[in-house]
Amino acid sequence: MKIMKKFLSLLLALVMALSLVACGGGQTDGTNPDSIADEMTSEDGKYEIAFVTDVGQLKDKSFNQGTYDGVKLFAAKNEKSYKYYQPANGAEATDDDRYDAMKAAVENGAKVVVCAGFMQGNALAKAAAEFTDVMFVFIDGWSLGMDNVAGIVFHEEQCGYLAGYAAVMEGYTKLGFCGGGGGTNDACCRYGYGYVQGAEAAAAVKGVNVEMNYTWQYGANFQPSAELQALASGWYENGTEVIFSCGGSIFDSIAAAASANDAAVIGVDVDQSFASDTVITSALKGIGEAAQMALTAAYDGTFVEKFGGDNCANLGAAEGAVGLPTATWSLENWSVEEYNDMFAKIVDGTITIDADFNKLASTEHVALNII
Repeated sequence: MKIMKKFLSLLLALVMALSLVACGGGQTDGTNPDSIADEMTSEDGKYEIAFVTDVGQLKDKSFNQGTYDGVKLFAAKNEKSYKYYQPANGAEATDDDRYDAMKAAVENGAKVVVCAGFMQGNALAKAAAEFTDVMFVFIDGWSLGMDNVAGIVFHEEQCGYLAGYAAVMEGYTKLGFCGGGGGTNDACCRYGYGYVQGAEAAAAVKGVNVEMNYTWQYGANFQPSAELQALASGWYENGTEVIFSCGGSIFDSIAAAASANDAAVIGVDVDQSFASDTVITSALKGIGEAAQMALTAAYDGTFVEKFGGDNCANLGAAEGAVGLPTATWSLENWSVEEYNDMFAKIVDGTITIDADFNKLASTEHVALNII
């Protein structure tokens, strides 16, 4: 936990930088990740910084893309070569496939390997034990007890809460949640549980009752699918007003269903309002900023001190690492000022949000229909 205070100012600065990038449009000065090539050519054929993707597409408008944006921004600013690696077999990738991607990165000259997603754990433990001179960054991971691994995890329940609260305050009472990972991804589980808690809190304030469809169906591999789009369309056709799309590229299926039904979507991980006009807000976490934070430590010589051993960065509202995007605010019945006031109460502990998603159940004002 001592890592928090050390990185607070850096993380807040990085979050501010990327929030400005979100409205920067055509910048090409190295501060807009979209202006930085996904692939580059290195004169010596070696690449110092590597990114190993989670399942799904690199350009998933969410977790992979958001993390890699941070890698590219750091590399561009510091004139480092970089390369991304996608494990073989796509959604069916095994631990061996992930290890092979990490090994290829090291053989191609990687000094730091950024790995996205909890499914990297087994392969990363093997690679880090073998390549002890290489530093590994484990986004959405945990401490592996090694000096060359930085585990970084987030309080997704906090931004999930804010998203659920915002939806009900905006006037929606028929909500949906579609999660990725099949219910085995702790991050997605925390997002969903926070969403229910936030909806309950807002419903209590407004004195209304909320119905929520809640499912992990068709999202196990974080990929869009005709089946998921059909499920979401069925929900919308039967009265669901807004769905929290929580699982990388499944967003494409949810947004398509929302567009066809003149309905709404809540995005995840990054501000997804640029991906679809159906998005009313997004539950954000600083994945790209965290990657930059760890890369900075790798190159300034403080990696072991800040991340080594049993240290694990657990980042939330207090670190400015989760929240809702205010630069693209479109809600009409809940203001940025009200949001900021609630955010401050989460930071100071006045509002507490439970992270134990095993307690997921209907509440006094929210009736869950778990599918």
